Amino acid sequence: MKPQHCCRRVTTGLLGLLMVSIGTAAGAAAPAYNDPKPQRYDLSRRASEIDPRAKEHPEIKFVFADAKGKVQDLQHAVVDTRVKPRGQLVIWLMGHNQGLFERISGYGLHGIQVHYANGWFGGLTAKERDDGTSLGKIRLEAATGEDFSPLVDIPHPDGMMERALQFVKWLAKEHPQGEWDQFLTADGKSLRWDRVIVSGISHGSTTAARFAKHQRVARVVMFSGPRDQLESWQGFPSATPAERYFGFTHVLDGGWTGDHYCRSWEMLGLNQFGPIVNVDEEPYPWKKTRQLITTSDVNNNPSRAHTTVVPGGSAVKDADGRYIHEDVWRYLFTHPVDQTGLAVPPDPDCRKDLR
Repeated sequence: MKPQHCCRRVTTGLLGLLMVSIGTAAGAAAPAYNDPKPQRYDLSRRASEIDPRAKEHPEIKFVFADAKGKVQDLQHAVVDTRVKPRGQLVIWLMGHNQGLFERISGYGLHGIQVHYANGWFGGLTAKERDDGTSLGKIRLEAATGEDFSPLVDIPHPDGMMERALQFVKWLAKEHPQGEWDQFLTADGKSLRWDRVIVSGISHGSTTAARFAKHQRVARVVMFSGPRDQLESWQGFPSATPAERYFGFTHVLDGGWTGDHYCRSWEMLGLNQFGPIVNVDEEPYPWKKTRQLITTSDVNNNPSRAHTTVVPGGSAVKDADGRYIHEDVWRYLFTHPVDQTGLAVPPDPDCRKDLR
């Protein structure tokens, strides 16, 4: 896929100034830490210990411990009280990634990874999975705990929203030096979603995007996704403004070579905020785009390509042993949402009908 160019700037004038003002106000609202021993805190707690309403759902392979007794519902949190806070909370929708959590806390962000009812893929037939509507509905039910799909029954306490709320309430009580209560509404009945960044990789990035269509959030960071290539929800009206979605993938990832990701990015409207940019060839800030790709050397391995975009064993390092995409990760989570690139037309090489 070739980067494209156009001359129309999307965010300008009064709207741009307004967004800057909003962003500044949100940042100013972040309370300073009052911690006698500033440090990075890596915290964890089982969801079933936090909320007695939490239930297992073995019918969709959602359990608190596997057959060997290994705990499955351990949730993780991170905050670094040595770093000036940004006043935003990252909710990570996949398995815990310590390297990623170390980085987001280093950016001044809080972070949590929650255990919620998302293990439903194996229980679907091909007919149910590929009918064009089922996946998006199930994702939304898993995220919200509300009844969106007839194929699963996920109670409110087992959805991502409630699991995140209960975890943050627990953190606010047990770890006051982390200033977690800033992410709770005054009545404590909800998270302040205007301060939340939803993020994930693969399945998690797809659910993050689907959720952000439904619930306005501060930002969406999508690694190796979104998929759901036979569905239409990516083009639905979005509660979260389109310029707040950021994507990053490797060009050898099967979801990219199969046009799953470029299809979703265009349906989300990301081409209105900049072209597809190869971060290994273009300098920071990558034309302020939301569509980032890498061609880094993964030994021509599509499986490694799928996970190379996040910190970990698959990520590419330079000759000195440093990750080559450190600046990309920071950009994805902290680039001002009001600063956008130039709009480009849809990519004619990206197939939209994948049936």
